[in-house]
Amino acid sequence: MLVVLALAGCDAQPAAGGAEDAGTALERTALASGMVADPSRVVATGTYASGEDKVCLVPAGETDRYRVGASVDLGEQQQCVGRGTARGRDKLDVEMGQGCQFVASIDGDRIVFPAVLPAGCDTMCEGRATLAALEAERLSDSVAEAARVAGADGKPLCTG
Repeated sequence: MLVVLALAGCDAQPAAGGAEDAGTALERTALASGMVADPSRVVATGTYASGEDKVCLVPAGETDRYRVGASVDLGEQQQCVGRGTARGRDKLDVEMGQGCQFVASIDGDRIVFPAVLPAGCDTMCEGRATLAALEAERLSDSVAEAARVAGADGKPLCTG
């Protein structure tokens, strides 16, 4: 009986503007409580990692501009190291030189590189390693820590 009453309520049409107002109120409450990140306050800076794969982002002067570094280390002669700049917020326009330009995504505390990258990105890699589909979780939002992250070549990834 209770199920029938619950299902009957599914067909009920909200009063004009009621659904939008309720949704707006719910979103506002979720943002205020911290349950949902405010996209206007998302900060990409920090250190991201997954196993031996690393990404760092440190501010580069203007708002939403960063120095970026990425490193993949699969062992001896199987590595990638790329350094460059990025701009954006939840979508980062990344430029690592040598024709290596792509859009990476920031999804909460995770950064994701596209599965297919320009051929110029291959010049930053040895062996079968690739920067394609690199996915890493944020370990820290500390700029100082991100500036000290070293790549597979032993050098800082996000140097200026």
